[in-house]
Amino acid sequence: MTDKPEYSVLKIPEDIMSINLKESIKPVSYMKTNAVKMMKYVNEQKSPIIITQNGEAKAVLVDIETYQNTQDAFALMNIIKIAEKDIENGRVRKAEDVFKELKGKIIGNS
Repeated sequence: MTDKPEYSVLKIPEDIMSINLKESIKPVSYMKTNAVKMMKYVNEQKSPIIITQNGEAKAVLVDIETYQNTQDAFALMNIIKIAEKDIENGRVRKAEDVFKELKGKIIGNS
């Protein structure tokens, strides 16, 4: 068993937003010759690297855990938006009624 919690603990904004500009902005030419080094950096530092092309930001390299957490957060936000629309449109039920229905289904299947 691991000591790692099932859900991540929210970090304070300083931790989330700390970016070392010298290390975090690289031209695409640097990426071509230092891809392994860049992947090691984002995985160890948990800090994204902004990749530029012709002086303009074009892409961001992030570690897979950060990417997954971002995707999970977007999915949760979409679920909340759907729920808010349901509430606005009156598609709601009392929790008590839902639990009674679920209990009936569970007992009925036993």
